[in-house]
Amino acid sequence: MKIFSRRDFLWILPLSLGLGAVLSSLQPGNWLIGWLGFSFLFLLSFSLLTLSTKWAGGGKTLAWMVVLAFTLRFVGGVVTYLALPVYGYVDDEDQSAGFAYTDAHRRDSQAWDLASSDLPIYDAFNKTYAYDQYGGLLAFSALVYRYLSPDAHRPLMLVLLSAFMAALALPFLWKAANQQWGAKVALASGWIYALYPESILLGGSAMREPYFWAFSAFALWGFVNSRVQRFAPVSPDSKLSDSRIWLALGIGGMLLLSPIVALATIIILAGWFYFTRGNARISWWMVISVVVVFIVGLFLLSSALDRKGNLGGGSPIGIINNFMREAVKWDVYQLERGSGWVQKLFDEMPEWMRLPFVTVYGIFQPVLPAAFFEPTKLIWRIIAILRAVGWYTMLPALILSLGAAAGQSAESKRRLFLWLSFVVWAWIVITALRGGGDSWDNPRYRTILFLWQAILAGNVWVWWRESKNPWFLRVIAMELVFLTFFGQWYANRYIHFGPQLPFALMVVFIAVFWAVIFFWGLWRDQKRSV
Repeated sequence: MKIFSRRDFLWILPLSLGLGAVLSSLQPGNWLIGWLGFSFLFLLSFSLLTLSTKWAGGGKTLAWMVVLAFTLRFVGGVVTYLALPVYGYVDDEDQSAGFAYTDAHRRDSQAWDLASSDLPIYDAFNKTYAYDQYGGLLAFSALVYRYLSPDAHRPLMLVLLSAFMAALALPFLWKAANQQWGAKVALASGWIYALYPESILLGGSAMREPYFWAFSAFALWGFVNSRVQRFAPVSPDSKLSDSRIWLALGIGGMLLLSPIVALATIIILAGWFYFTRGNARISWWMVISVVVVFIVGLFLLSSALDRKGNLGGGSPIGIINNFMREAVKWDVYQLERGSGWVQKLFDEMPEWMRLPFVTVYGIFQPVLPAAFFEPTKLIWRIIAILRAVGWYTMLPALILSLGAAAGQSAESKRRLFLWLSFVVWAWIVITALRGGGDSWDNPRYRTILFLWQAILAGNVWVWWRESKNPWFLRVIAMELVFLTFFGQWYANRYIHFGPQLPFALMVVFIAVFWAVIFFWGLWRDQKRSV
Protein backbone atom coordinates (compact mmCIF):
# COMPACT_ATOMS: atom_id res chain seq x y z
CA MET A 1 0.00 0.00 0.00
CA LYS A 2 1.31 3.45 -0.96
CA ILE A 3 1.33 5.55 2.18
CA PHE A 4 3.49 8.50 1.11
CA SER A 5 2.83 10.49 -2.05
CA ARG A 6 4.22 13.49 -3.92
CA ARG A 7 1.19 15.44 -2.74
CA ASP A 8 2.35 15.04 0.87
CA PHE A 9 5.77 16.37 -0.04
CA LEU A 10 4.20 19.49 -1.60
CA TRP A 11 2.96 20.69 1.79
CA ILE A 12 5.71 19.21 3.94
CA LEU A 13 8.60 20.96 2.15
CA PRO A 14 7.33 24.58 2.15
CA LEU A 15 5.98 24.26 5.70
CA SER A 16 9.33 22.90 6.91
CA LEU A 17 11.28 25.68 5.20
CA GLY A 18 8.92 28.38 6.52
CA LEU A 19 8.93 27.14 10.10
CA GLY A 20 12.68 26.64 9.89
CA ALA A 21 13.09 30.30 8.94
CA VAL A 22 10.92 31.45 11.86
CA LEU A 23 12.74 29.27 14.41
CA SER A 24 16.15 30.32 13.13
CA SER A 25 15.25 33.98 13.64
CA LEU A 26 14.40 33.24 17.29
CA GLN A 27 17.79 31.65 18.03
CA PRO A 28 21.34 33.00 18.08
CA GLY A 29 24.05 32.27 15.51
CA ASN A 30 24.24 32.34 11.74
CA TRP A 31 20.70 32.53 10.34
CA LEU A 32 21.41 30.33 7.30
CA ILE A 33 22.94 27.52 9.35
CA GLY A 34 20.03 27.67 11.79
CA TRP A 35 17.50 27.69 8.95
CA LEU A 36 19.04 24.61 7.34
CA GLY A 37 19.19 22.75 10.66
CA PHE A 38 15.63 23.56 11.72
CA SER A 39 14.25 22.93 8.23
CA PHE A 40 15.90 19.50 8.13
CA LEU A 41 14.42 18.57 11.50
CA PHE A 42 10.95 19.79 10.48
CA LEU A 43 11.18 17.91 7.18
CA LEU A 44 12.21 14.72 8.95
CA SER A 45 9.55 15.09 11.64
CA PHE A 46 6.65 15.86 9.29
CA SER A 47 7.63 13.08 6.89
CA LEU A 48 7.85 10.41 9.60
CA LEU A 49 4.67 11.58 11.31
CA THR A 50 2.80 11.47 7.99
CA LEU A 51 4.17 8.03 7.14
CA SER A 52 3.34 6.55 10.53
CA THR A 53 -0.14 8.13 10.66
CA LYS A 54 -1.12 6.73 7.27
CA TRP A 55 0.43 3.36 8.13
CA ALA A 56 -1.62 3.17 11.35
CA GLY A 57 -4.83 3.50 9.34
CA GLY A 58 -6.71 5.78 11.74
CA GLY A 59 -7.93 8.11 9.00
CA LYS A 60 -8.67 11.79 9.63
CA THR A 61 -9.34 11.25 13.33
CA LEU A 62 -5.84 9.95 13.98
CA ALA A 63 -4.38 12.63 11.71
CA TRP A 64 -6.02 15.35 13.83
CA MET A 65 -4.76 13.67 17.00
CA VAL A 66 -1.19 13.65 15.71
CA VAL A 67 -1.41 17.26 14.48
CA LEU A 68 -2.76 18.41 17.86
CA ALA A 69 -0.26 16.33 19.82
CA PHE A 70 2.69 17.77 17.93
CA THR A 71 1.38 21.36 17.75
CA LEU A 72 0.43 21.63 21.42
CA ARG A 73 3.79 20.31 22.57
CA PHE A 74 5.93 22.24 20.12
CA VAL A 75 4.09 25.57 20.41
CA GLY A 76 3.87 25.13 24.19
CA GLY A 77 7.61 24.46 24.33
CA VAL A 78 8.47 27.53 22.23
CA VAL A 79 6.10 29.80 24.19
CA THR A 80 7.50 28.54 27.50
CA TYR A 81 11.08 29.03 26.27
CA LEU A 82 10.35 32.62 25.23
CA ALA A 83 8.03 33.59 28.11
CA LEU A 84 9.87 32.25 31.18
CA PRO A 85 12.83 34.68 30.94
CA VAL A 86 10.33 37.58 30.83
CA TYR A 87 7.34 36.50 32.94
CA GLY A 88 8.90 33.84 35.16
CA TYR A 89 11.26 34.22 38.09
CA VAL A 90 14.10 35.98 36.31
CA ASP A 91 16.54 35.42 39.17
CA ASP A 92 16.13 31.66 38.69
CA GLU A 93 18.95 30.28 36.53
CA ASP A 94 16.75 27.74 34.73
CA GLN A 95 13.83 30.06 34.03
CA SER A 96 16.07 32.91 32.87
CA ALA A 97 17.42 30.48 30.25
CA GLY A 98 13.88 29.48 29.18
CA PHE A 99 13.69 26.06 30.86
CA ALA A 100 10.81 24.78 33.00
CA TYR A 101 12.86 21.80 34.23
CA THR A 102 16.25 22.00 35.92
CA ASP A 103 17.22 18.57 34.53
CA ALA A 104 16.52 19.74 30.98
CA HIS A 105 18.61 22.88 31.44
CA ARG A 106 21.61 21.10 32.90
CA ARG A 107 21.53 18.29 30.36
CA ASP A 108 21.15 20.80 27.54
CA SER A 109 24.14 22.83 28.78
CA GLN A 110 26.31 19.75 29.04
CA ALA A 111 25.19 18.58 25.59
CA TRP A 112 26.30 21.89 24.09
CA ASP A 113 29.61 21.76 25.99
CA LEU A 114 30.26 18.25 24.66
CA ALA A 115 29.15 19.12 21.11
CA SER A 116 31.36 22.20 20.94
CA SER A 117 34.41 20.37 22.29
CA ASP A 118 36.83 18.00 20.55
CA LEU A 119 35.68 15.04 22.63
CA PRO A 120 33.87 12.10 21.02
CA ILE A 121 30.10 11.89 21.47
CA TYR A 122 30.34 8.61 23.38
CA ASP A 123 31.97 10.56 26.22
CA ALA A 124 28.37 11.35 27.19
CA PHE A 125 28.37 7.96 28.92
CA ASN A 126 31.37 9.02 31.02
CA LYS A 127 30.85 9.66 34.72
CA THR A 128 32.03 13.26 34.17
CA TYR A 129 28.59 14.19 32.85
CA ALA A 130 26.57 13.60 36.01
CA TYR A 131 23.41 15.45 35.01
CA ASP A 132 22.34 12.68 32.64
CA GLN A 133 22.51 9.60 34.83
CA TYR A 134 22.51 7.18 31.88
CA GLY A 135 24.02 9.25 29.04
CA GLY A 136 21.71 8.26 26.18
CA LEU A 137 19.77 11.49 25.76
CA LEU A 138 22.89 13.56 26.43
CA ALA A 139 24.70 11.77 23.60
CA PHE A 140 21.77 12.26 21.21
CA SER A 141 21.44 15.96 22.12
CA ALA A 142 25.19 16.53 21.63
CA LEU A 143 25.00 14.76 18.26
CA VAL A 144 22.21 17.10 17.11
CA TYR A 145 24.12 20.19 18.23
CA ARG A 146 27.43 19.12 16.72
CA TYR A 147 26.11 18.40 13.23
CA LEU A 148 23.00 20.59 12.89
CA SER A 149 23.95 23.61 15.02
CA PRO A 150 27.76 23.76 15.09
CA ASP A 151 28.02 27.55 15.30
CA ALA A 152 25.60 28.39 18.15
CA HIS A 153 23.59 26.91 20.98
CA ARG A 154 19.96 26.48 19.77
CA PRO A 155 17.86 24.79 22.51
CA LEU A 156 14.68 24.93 20.43
CA MET A 157 16.10 22.14 18.24
CA LEU A 158 15.76 19.77 21.18
CA VAL A 159 12.27 21.11 21.95
CA LEU A 160 11.29 20.30 18.37
CA LEU A 161 12.65 16.75 18.66
CA SER A 162 10.85 16.17 21.97
CA ALA A 163 7.53 17.26 20.45
CA PHE A 164 8.18 15.01 17.46
CA MET A 165 8.97 11.94 19.58
CA ALA A 166 5.91 12.51 21.77
CA ALA A 167 3.66 12.77 18.70
CA LEU A 168 5.32 9.79 17.00
CA ALA A 169 4.08 7.50 19.78
CA LEU A 170 0.43 8.17 18.86
CA PRO A 171 0.17 6.18 15.58
CA PHE A 172 1.80 3.15 17.22
CA LEU A 173 -0.45 3.46 20.28
CA TRP A 174 -3.52 3.75 18.06
CA LYS A 175 -2.63 0.79 15.86
CA ALA A 176 -1.74 -1.47 18.80
CA ALA A 177 -4.83 -0.51 20.82
CA ASN A 178 -7.11 -0.85 17.81
CA GLN A 179 -5.71 -4.28 16.99
CA GLN A 180 -5.82 -5.52 20.59
CA TRP A 181 -8.99 -3.90 22.03
CA GLY A 182 -10.84 -2.27 19.17
CA ALA A 183 -11.42 1.21 17.75
CA LYS A 184 -13.29 2.61 20.78
CA VAL A 185 -10.42 2.01 23.21
CA ALA A 186 -7.92 3.23 20.60
CA LEU A 187 -9.91 6.45 20.12
CA ALA A 188 -10.28 7.18 23.83
CA SER A 189 -6.65 6.31 24.65
CA GLY A 190 -5.40 8.40 21.73
CA TRP A 191 -7.28 11.54 22.75
CA ILE A 192 -6.17 11.17 26.37
CA TYR A 193 -2.57 10.81 25.21
CA ALA A 194 -2.80 13.80 22.87
CA LEU A 195 -4.44 16.24 25.31
CA TYR A 196 -3.07 15.36 28.77
CA PRO A 197 -1.49 18.60 30.12
CA GLU A 198 1.47 17.01 31.96
CA SER A 199 2.50 15.22 28.76
CA ILE A 200 2.15 18.47 26.80
CA LEU A 201 4.53 20.26 29.18
CA LEU A 202 7.04 17.40 29.14
CA GLY A 203 6.64 16.92 25.39
CA GLY A 204 7.65 20.54 24.88
CA SER A 205 10.79 20.20 26.99
CA ALA A 206 14.14 18.57 26.33
CA MET A 207 13.33 15.71 28.70
CA ARG A 208 13.55 11.92 28.45
CA GLU A 209 9.83 11.26 28.92
CA PRO A 210 8.77 11.94 25.28
CA TYR A 211 11.36 9.41 24.16
CA PHE A 212 10.09 6.91 26.74
CA TRP A 213 6.58 7.22 25.32
CA ALA A 214 7.76 6.71 21.75
CA PHE A 215 9.88 3.67 22.63
CA SER A 216 7.07 2.28 24.79
CA ALA A 217 4.70 2.62 21.82
CA PHE A 218 7.19 0.84 19.53
CA ALA A 219 7.50 -2.01 22.03
CA LEU A 220 3.72 -2.15 22.52
CA TRP A 221 3.04 -2.38 18.80
CA GLY A 222 5.80 -4.93 18.26
CA PHE A 223 4.50 -7.10 21.09
CA VAL A 224 0.82 -6.91 20.09
CA ASN A 225 1.48 -7.57 16.43
CA SER A 226 3.88 -10.45 17.09
CA ARG A 227 1.18 -12.19 19.13
CA VAL A 228 -1.43 -11.60 16.45
CA GLN A 229 0.91 -12.87 13.75
CA ARG A 230 1.74 -16.03 15.70
CA PHE A 231 -1.86 -17.11 16.07
CA ALA A 232 -3.89 -15.28 13.40
CA PRO A 233 -1.92 -13.67 10.55
CA VAL A 234 -3.89 -10.73 9.19
CA SER A 235 -1.98 -9.98 6.00
CA PRO A 236 0.68 -11.72 3.91
CA ASP A 237 3.03 -8.72 3.98
CA SER A 238 3.03 -8.33 7.77
CA LYS A 239 5.96 -10.33 9.08
CA LEU A 240 6.61 -11.63 12.58
CA SER A 241 10.27 -10.57 12.26
CA ASP A 242 9.20 -6.95 11.64
CA SER A 243 7.20 -6.95 14.87
CA ARG A 244 10.18 -8.27 16.80
CA ILE A 245 12.35 -5.52 15.32
CA TRP A 246 9.96 -2.86 16.67
CA LEU A 247 9.87 -4.60 20.04
CA ALA A 248 13.68 -4.74 20.15
CA LEU A 249 13.95 -1.11 19.04
CA GLY A 250 11.62 -0.01 21.81
CA ILE A 251 13.41 -1.96 24.55
CA GLY A 252 16.86 -1.00 23.21
CA GLY A 253 15.98 2.69 23.12
CA MET A 254 14.77 2.54 26.71
CA LEU A 255 17.96 0.81 27.83
CA LEU A 256 19.99 3.73 26.45
CA LEU A 257 17.82 6.34 28.15
CA SER A 258 16.93 4.60 31.42
CA PRO A 259 17.30 0.88 32.16
CA ILE A 260 14.63 1.06 34.88
CA VAL A 261 11.98 1.96 32.27
CA ALA A 262 13.13 -0.94 30.09
CA LEU A 263 12.87 -3.28 33.08
CA ALA A 264 9.38 -1.99 33.91
CA THR A 265 8.27 -2.51 30.30
CA ILE A 266 9.68 -6.05 30.24
CA ILE A 267 7.75 -6.83 33.44
CA ILE A 268 4.55 -5.44 31.89
CA LEU A 269 4.92 -7.44 28.68
CA ALA A 270 6.02 -10.62 30.45
CA GLY A 271 2.96 -10.47 32.72
CA TRP A 272 0.78 -9.71 29.71
CA PHE A 273 2.03 -12.84 27.96
CA TYR A 274 1.72 -14.99 31.08
CA PHE A 275 -1.85 -13.99 31.95
CA THR A 276 -3.19 -14.21 28.38
CA ARG A 277 -1.16 -17.09 26.93
CA GLY A 278 -3.92 -19.68 27.22
CA ASN A 279 -2.49 -22.97 25.97
CA ALA A 280 0.38 -21.34 24.08
CA ARG A 281 3.84 -22.68 24.80
CA ILE A 282 6.61 -20.34 25.90
CA SER A 283 9.48 -20.52 23.39
CA TRP A 284 13.09 -20.74 24.49
CA TRP A 285 14.16 -17.72 22.45
CA MET A 286 11.62 -15.61 24.31
CA VAL A 287 12.78 -16.77 27.74
CA ILE A 288 16.45 -16.26 26.85
CA SER A 289 15.79 -12.81 25.35
CA VAL A 290 13.85 -11.62 28.41
CA VAL A 291 16.45 -12.96 30.85
CA VAL A 292 19.38 -11.43 28.93
CA VAL A 293 17.74 -8.00 28.59
CA PHE A 294 16.64 -8.06 32.23
CA ILE A 295 20.16 -8.88 33.47
CA VAL A 296 21.75 -6.26 31.19
CA GLY A 297 19.21 -3.70 32.39
CA LEU A 298 19.94 -4.49 36.04
CA PHE A 299 23.69 -4.04 35.55
CA LEU A 300 23.27 -0.82 33.56
CA LEU A 301 20.87 0.57 36.15
CA SER A 302 23.01 -0.34 39.16
CA SER A 303 26.11 1.05 37.44
CA ALA A 304 24.38 4.36 36.67
CA LEU A 305 22.95 4.70 40.19
CA ASP A 306 26.28 3.94 41.87
CA ARG A 307 28.56 6.18 39.80
CA LYS A 308 30.35 7.38 42.92
CA GLY A 309 30.67 3.85 44.32
CA ASN A 310 29.26 4.67 47.74
CA LEU A 311 25.98 2.73 47.73
CA GLY A 312 27.42 -0.68 48.54
CA GLY A 313 25.01 -3.57 48.28
CA GLY A 314 27.39 -6.09 46.71
CA SER A 315 25.08 -6.88 43.78
CA PRO A 316 22.96 -4.93 41.27
CA ILE A 317 19.78 -5.66 43.23
CA GLY A 318 21.48 -4.65 46.49
CA ILE A 319 22.68 -1.37 44.96
CA ILE A 320 19.21 -0.57 43.60
CA ASN A 321 17.64 -1.41 46.96
CA ASN A 322 20.11 0.82 48.83
CA PHE A 323 19.54 3.65 46.35
CA MET A 324 15.75 3.48 46.75
CA ARG A 325 16.01 3.40 50.55
CA GLU A 326 18.35 6.41 50.69
CA ALA A 327 16.33 8.29 48.05
CA VAL A 328 13.08 7.82 49.99
CA LYS A 329 14.75 8.95 53.22
CA TRP A 330 16.10 12.04 51.48
CA ASP A 331 12.77 12.92 49.89
CA VAL A 332 10.94 12.57 53.21
CA TYR A 333 13.56 14.81 54.82
CA GLN A 334 13.24 17.39 52.03
CA LEU A 335 9.45 17.40 52.32
CA GLU A 336 9.62 17.91 56.08
CA ARG A 337 12.29 20.61 55.85
CA GLY A 338 10.56 22.49 53.04
CA SER A 339 7.12 22.81 54.64
CA GLY A 340 6.30 24.13 58.08
CA TRP A 341 2.88 22.49 58.24
CA VAL A 342 4.35 19.11 57.23
CA GLN A 343 6.88 19.50 60.04
CA LYS A 344 4.02 20.18 62.41
CA LEU A 345 2.10 17.13 61.18
CA PHE A 346 5.17 14.91 61.48
CA ASP A 347 5.62 16.07 65.08
CA GLU A 348 2.02 15.16 65.87
CA MET A 349 1.88 11.73 64.19
CA PRO A 350 3.60 8.43 65.08
CA GLU A 351 6.78 7.79 63.10
CA TRP A 352 5.30 4.75 61.36
CA MET A 353 2.62 6.95 59.77
CA ARG A 354 5.07 9.30 58.06
CA LEU A 355 5.83 7.08 55.08
CA PRO A 356 2.16 6.30 54.33
CA PHE A 357 1.40 10.02 54.65
CA VAL A 358 4.16 10.91 52.17
CA THR A 359 2.87 8.24 49.77
CA VAL A 360 -0.72 9.51 49.84
CA TYR A 361 0.44 13.12 49.65
CA GLY A 362 2.60 12.20 46.65
CA ILE A 363 -0.28 10.48 44.85
CA PHE A 364 -2.36 13.67 45.09
CA GLN A 365 0.42 15.85 43.62
CA PRO A 366 0.06 18.29 41.96
CA VAL A 367 -2.69 19.33 44.40
CA LEU A 368 -5.43 21.16 42.50
CA PRO A 369 -6.54 23.59 45.27
CA ALA A 370 -2.92 24.56 45.86
CA ALA A 371 -2.58 25.45 42.18
CA PHE A 372 -5.32 28.06 42.60
CA PHE A 373 -4.27 29.60 45.90
CA GLU A 374 -0.49 29.32 46.34
CA PRO A 375 1.13 32.69 45.48
CA THR A 376 3.19 32.58 42.29
CA LYS A 377 3.69 34.26 38.91
CA LEU A 378 0.79 34.20 36.43
CA ILE A 379 2.59 31.93 33.97
CA TRP A 380 3.30 29.39 36.69
CA ARG A 381 -0.27 29.57 37.99
CA ILE A 382 -1.60 28.75 34.53
CA ILE A 383 0.84 25.84 34.17
CA ALA A 384 0.06 24.57 37.68
CA ILE A 385 -3.72 24.68 37.16
CA LEU A 386 -3.51 22.86 33.82
CA ARG A 387 -1.23 20.17 35.25
CA ALA A 388 -3.43 19.63 38.31
CA VAL A 389 -6.69 19.61 36.33
CA GLY A 390 -5.19 16.99 34.03
CA TRP A 391 -4.17 14.71 36.91
CA TYR A 392 -7.44 15.08 38.82
CA THR A 393 -9.32 14.25 35.61
CA MET A 394 -7.17 11.16 35.04
CA LEU A 395 -7.16 9.96 38.67
CA PRO A 396 -10.81 8.75 38.87
CA ALA A 397 -10.29 6.69 35.70
CA LEU A 398 -7.17 5.07 37.12
CA ILE A 399 -8.98 4.36 40.41
CA LEU A 400 -11.78 2.69 38.45
CA SER A 401 -9.38 0.74 36.22
CA LEU A 402 -9.61 -2.30 38.50
CA GLY A 403 -13.40 -2.20 38.42
CA ALA A 404 -13.44 -1.77 34.65
CA ALA A 405 -11.00 -4.67 34.34
CA ALA A 406 -13.18 -6.91 36.53
CA GLY A 407 -16.18 -5.97 34.38
CA GLN A 408 -14.69 -7.30 31.14
CA SER A 409 -16.61 -10.23 29.68
CA ALA A 410 -13.63 -12.08 28.21
CA GLU A 411 -11.40 -13.84 30.74
CA SER A 412 -8.11 -13.00 28.99
CA LYS A 413 -9.10 -9.33 28.64
CA ARG A 414 -10.10 -9.20 32.29
CA ARG A 415 -6.80 -10.66 33.46
CA LEU A 416 -4.81 -8.40 31.15
CA PHE A 417 -6.41 -5.18 32.40
CA LEU A 418 -6.13 -6.32 36.01
CA TRP A 419 -2.42 -6.88 35.43
CA LEU A 420 -1.93 -3.49 33.75
CA SER A 421 -3.87 -1.78 36.57
CA PHE A 422 -1.71 -3.50 39.18
CA VAL A 423 1.56 -2.46 37.49
CA VAL A 424 0.46 1.13 36.88
CA TRP A 425 -0.66 1.57 40.49
CA ALA A 426 2.50 -0.07 41.80
CA TRP A 427 4.46 2.46 39.72
CA ILE A 428 2.34 5.37 41.02
CA VAL A 429 3.00 4.30 44.63
CA ILE A 430 6.74 3.81 44.00
CA THR A 431 7.07 7.21 42.35
CA ALA A 432 5.08 8.80 45.18
CA LEU A 433 7.63 7.35 47.60
CA ARG A 434 10.54 8.33 45.36
CA GLY A 435 9.29 11.83 44.63
CA GLY A 436 7.75 12.50 48.01
CA GLY A 437 5.64 15.63 48.11
CA ASP A 438 7.55 17.30 45.29
CA SER A 439 5.00 18.74 42.87
CA TRP A 440 7.43 18.45 39.93
CA ASP A 441 9.57 15.33 40.25
CA ASN A 442 6.75 13.19 41.58
CA PRO A 443 4.33 13.75 38.63
CA ARG A 444 7.23 13.52 36.17
CA TYR A 445 8.32 10.11 37.49
CA ARG A 446 4.69 8.98 37.42
CA THR A 447 4.29 10.08 33.80
CA ILE A 448 7.09 7.78 32.62
CA LEU A 449 4.40 5.06 32.23
CA PHE A 450 1.88 7.54 30.82
CA LEU A 451 1.29 5.44 27.68
CA TRP A 452 -0.08 2.60 29.83
CA GLN A 453 -2.09 5.02 31.97
CA ALA A 454 -3.72 6.39 28.81
CA ILE A 455 -4.69 2.85 27.75
CA LEU A 456 -6.23 2.12 31.17
CA ALA A 457 -8.09 5.45 31.24
CA GLY A 458 -9.31 4.90 27.68
CA ASN A 459 -10.64 1.46 28.58
CA VAL A 460 -12.42 2.90 31.65
CA TRP A 461 -14.07 5.57 29.52
CA VAL A 462 -15.34 2.98 27.02
CA TRP A 463 -16.47 0.68 29.86
CA TRP A 464 -18.45 3.48 31.52
CA ARG A 465 -20.01 4.66 28.26
CA GLU A 466 -21.21 1.13 27.52
CA SER A 467 -22.20 0.01 31.04
CA LYS A 468 -23.25 3.35 32.64
CA ASN A 469 -21.80 1.95 35.85
CA PRO A 470 -22.80 4.25 38.74
CA TRP A 471 -19.39 3.95 40.44
CA PHE A 472 -17.92 6.32 37.89
CA LEU A 473 -19.98 9.22 39.26
CA ARG A 474 -19.50 8.03 42.85
CA VAL A 475 -15.72 8.16 42.55
CA ILE A 476 -16.00 11.64 41.05
CA ALA A 477 -18.22 12.64 44.00
CA MET A 478 -15.50 11.38 46.38
CA GLU A 479 -12.94 13.48 44.53
CA LEU A 480 -15.18 16.55 44.76
CA VAL A 481 -15.42 16.04 48.52
CA PHE A 482 -11.63 15.95 48.73
CA LEU A 483 -11.28 19.08 46.57
CA THR A 484 -13.94 20.99 48.52
CA PHE A 485 -12.33 20.43 51.91
CA PHE A 486 -8.77 20.98 50.71
CA GLY A 487 -9.86 23.96 48.62
CA GLN A 488 -11.25 25.67 51.70
CA TRP A 489 -8.15 24.67 53.69
CA TYR A 490 -5.80 26.23 51.12
CA ALA A 491 -8.07 29.28 50.76
CA ASN A 492 -7.87 29.89 54.51
CA ARG A 493 -4.12 29.34 54.51
CA TYR A 494 -3.32 31.81 51.72
CA ILE A 495 -6.22 34.31 51.56
CA HIS A 496 -7.73 33.74 55.04
CA PHE A 497 -11.12 32.73 53.65
CA GLY A 498 -13.46 30.96 56.08
CA PRO A 499 -12.60 28.98 59.22
CA GLN A 500 -9.55 26.76 59.43
CA LEU A 501 -10.22 23.15 60.37
CA PRO A 502 -7.40 21.26 62.07
CA PHE A 503 -5.74 19.08 59.45
CA ALA A 504 -6.48 15.81 61.26
CA LEU A 505 -10.16 16.75 61.73
CA MET A 506 -10.43 17.65 58.03
CA VAL A 507 -9.05 14.23 57.07
CA VAL A 508 -11.63 12.61 59.37
CA PHE A 509 -14.46 14.56 57.70
CA ILE A 510 -13.24 13.54 54.26
CA ALA A 511 -13.00 9.88 55.32
CA VAL A 512 -16.53 10.01 56.77
CA PHE A 513 -18.00 11.48 53.57
CA TRP A 514 -16.10 8.91 51.50
CA ALA A 515 -17.45 6.11 53.70
CA VAL A 516 -21.01 7.43 53.31
CA ILE A 517 -20.72 7.55 49.52
CA PHE A 518 -19.07 4.12 49.39
CA PHE A 519 -21.54 2.27 51.62
CA TRP A 520 -24.52 4.10 50.16
CA GLY A 521 -23.31 2.93 46.75
CA LEU A 522 -23.05 -0.66 47.95
CA TRP A 523 -26.54 -0.43 49.44
CA ARG A 524 -27.98 0.95 46.19
CA ASP A 525 -26.32 -1.79 44.15
CA GLN A 526 -27.61 -4.47 46.50
CA LYS A 527 -31.13 -3.02 46.40
CA ARG A 528 -31.13 -3.01 42.60
CA SER A 529 -29.94 -6.60 42.40
CA VAL A 530 -32.75 -7.90 44.63
